[in-house]
Amino acid sequence: MTNELTVNELHLDYGSGASANPILKGVSMHLQKGEVVALLGPSGSGKTTLLRAVAGLESPKAGTISIGTRTVYDGAKDFEMPAESRNLGLVFQSYALWPHKTVFENVAYGLKLRKLSASDIKDKVADVLKNLGLGHLAERYPHQLSGGQQQRVAIARALVYNPPVILLDEPLSNLDAKLREEARAFLRELIVRLGLSALMVTHDQAEAMAISDRILLLNNGKIEQQGSPQSMYETPDTLFTAEFMGSNNRLPARVVQRDGAQVQLEINGARLQATARGAGGGDGTTVIRVEEVKVSATQVDNAIALPLLTCMYLGDRFECLFKDEASGTTLRAYSKYRLDSGRYWLELPKEKLWVF
Repeated sequence: MTNELTVNELHLDYGSGASANPILKGVSMHLQKGEVVALLGPSGSGKTTLLRAVAGLESPKAGTISIGTRTVYDGAKDFEMPAESRNLGLVFQSYALWPHKTVFENVAYGLKLRKLSASDIKDKVADVLKNLGLGHLAERYPHQLSGGQQQRVAIARALVYNPPVILLDEPLSNLDAKLREEARAFLRELIVRLGLSALMVTHDQAEAMAISDRILLLNNGKIEQQGSPQSMYETPDTLFTAEFMGSNNRLPARVVQRDGAQVQLEINGARLQATARGAGGGDGTTVIRVEEVKVSATQVDNAIALPLLTCMYLGDRFECLFKDEASGTTLRAYSKYRLDSGRYWLELPKEKLWVF
């Protein structure tokens, strides 16, 4: 597989001298042809800065950026290719459409700058609008479109000159929840159908998992972990990854015994078997995903007994909260049905009860 984008040891600061604030601290990544990589992380982790550095909208301090075989930034050689020469497709969070231009004119704008002939422009724009289901809207203005249609126009404008890489900055954040789910499926299908290579910034882990082939999780300017959505969710290497990638219970546990990955814990007076993840060591933090907790009315193995505090209806299930008032131990679990008040056994499967 060829790399469409390669970033090596990228450093970027805001400000200079003693007041410099490091944003990227030696980030390395690659994007292969036909691959979708999501840059995921909390606010301030450096994901948008990394995307903007690739686009040529931010100036790094050190490292290299290559698009295909072309080096577009080399800190050691003090070389930086201007943004307009990088030939990348950009989709901004705000869509950034010209309000006074029609859909056709918005999409054609980049081709006009590239001095293409009128007939070439017409063919290319018609083709990309058809691909995105926008053909019938060519003569409309942005204010006459829905949010989802405006988003597709922004994508059409990024795709029209067939860039090697498309960069998406929080492309779905302006849409309401229902439309986001539809747009997520549409965007994934489009990227696969057109064989695009895409780098997408998001802070929403469900969105990253749904759309991408690979996730790069950034934490404080460094890559915390990277891998397929499934590996990131099911086998996190660090507590940060585990907590960012899913909905978890943190448990007050005492490590009684440790033998390699096998850990024996004491939680709320009960002895439980658990699995060590990452480097571990000492009285590690213990977590379990909410969906892995199994609720039982009768005693079961590897479980703790807690009284039910409340159940919340979520549509497809109930989220139930259990709490032991004496110790303050709380645990959330899902149930298909509303539970009656009382005490329940909460089974914590040992391979899903993680100690970091």
